[in-house]
Amino acid sequence: MSSIVTRSATGFHADALAAFLEGRDEPSWFGDRRRAAFERFIQTPLPTLRDEEWRRTDLRGLKLDQFGPVAGGPASPSEALSASPAWSTLAETHGAEFGVHHRDGRPATHPASAPELPAGVVFTDLATALKRHPDLIQRHLGHAIDTQADAFALLQSAFVSGGVALYVPQGVKLDHPLFHLIELGPDGRSDFNHTLVILEKGAEATFIQETASTQRPDKTPALHVGAVELFVGERAKLRFVNIQNWDRQTWHFSRERAVVAAEGALQWTVGGLGARLAKVNQDVALAGPRARAQVNGVLFTTGRQHLAYFTRQDHQAPQTTSDLLYKGGLTDHSRLVWKGMIRVEPDAQKTDAYQKNDSLILSPHARSDSIPGLEIEANDVRCTHGATAGPIDPEMLFYCRSRGLGREESVRLIVEGFFANVYDRISLESARATLETVVAQRFAESVGLPADAIAASLAREKA
Repeated sequence: MSSIVTRSATGFHADALAAFLEGRDEPSWFGDRRRAAFERFIQTPLPTLRDEEWRRTDLRGLKLDQFGPVAGGPASPSEALSASPAWSTLAETHGAEFGVHHRDGRPATHPASAPELPAGVVFTDLATALKRHPDLIQRHLGHAIDTQADAFALLQSAFVSGGVALYVPQGVKLDHPLFHLIELGPDGRSDFNHTLVILEKGAEATFIQETASTQRPDKTPALHVGAVELFVGERAKLRFVNIQNWDRQTWHFSRERAVVAAEGALQWTVGGLGARLAKVNQDVALAGPRARAQVNGVLFTTGRQHLAYFTRQDHQAPQTTSDLLYKGGLTDHSRLVWKGMIRVEPDAQKTDAYQKNDSLILSPHARSDSIPGLEIEANDVRCTHGATAGPIDPEMLFYCRSRGLGREESVRLIVEGFFANVYDRISLESARATLETVVAQRFAESVGLPADAIAASLAREKA
């Protein structure tokens, strides 16, 4: 059994909570929620290698005494969004229309002007949504994810800051993508974001979320503990893109879950590209008949990165469909862990579920763990799963070299082809282009190729 960590030895103790709550203008129920989570947090041990879910993810380098709650108030003018290279990665370059931006867990300005949103649509930071729409938030916040799953979930519930809420009323269809940037600046140490998306019956929306941070010159660590909850109503359609692109000093923990009602449709695209260590739980619950979900994952690791993504496709109703494809590339001494589960409840007859994870190992020192799984309690279903992991096929490399290409260029083309079928599934061009570009740049960095040459090569191929 794990030993309980003394919370007074961390930045998250009773005095820190009291100071954090002082002056906050929040509903009483939200403050009670924070305090209850904190009381459980101080009694809950951090996971260790002895815990089944964490036995491939070593947290011994994580020192909670290096972090603390997010300071209150807006980001200062000197921390303006225009100084952030992260924004241009996706929103500015690829055309997101409007965004909410948080820097170091606090609201910051954004360069885009808000389009005229249809009547009834709510798109704002979570603190504002709590003030203006407390009943809406109370009905949904914490109702999809397990807020008591482990110490990190409890920590996030107690100290949640930043965050965004999107609510789209019945029948409303948003024409333009909406964007949320979660950023840690050079002095940022912690972030506890909570993303809440609610689509009523027949609504449609596209939502893009990106996390990014500035490289710290002194290599001080940072901590992000986040949550994502997606509610897709009957016959509603949501495209949700979540790109994790932290610097290599950031610890990233996130618990994410979507609930899809009858005949609802979800396309969820994940990019796992940054962080020193990331542990993400991504669940999809098909809660109503004929609900469907497509999940796309693009992971790429360099250096000594460690990314662990646990996925779950939970079929709770008949005639539901899920289709998950995760692909990962590994270089240097990095490690990827993927563990997937398809769960079919007894009443979920006629389920059609698929999951696959492929890993391309580009270094003899890299390691990939791929663990698919099935739990089926219905007798009229079609469920398939699979996983592959291995180096580049020598025959493919020989073919490219025989056409006059150098080794690095040959490997780059093979890597590009490896990810092509997951890129092709992503219907949002901006997300697809961003993932393709960042993966190509990360590969170039790992083999010492100039990033601008890679960008020029990609542009030529698309011309």
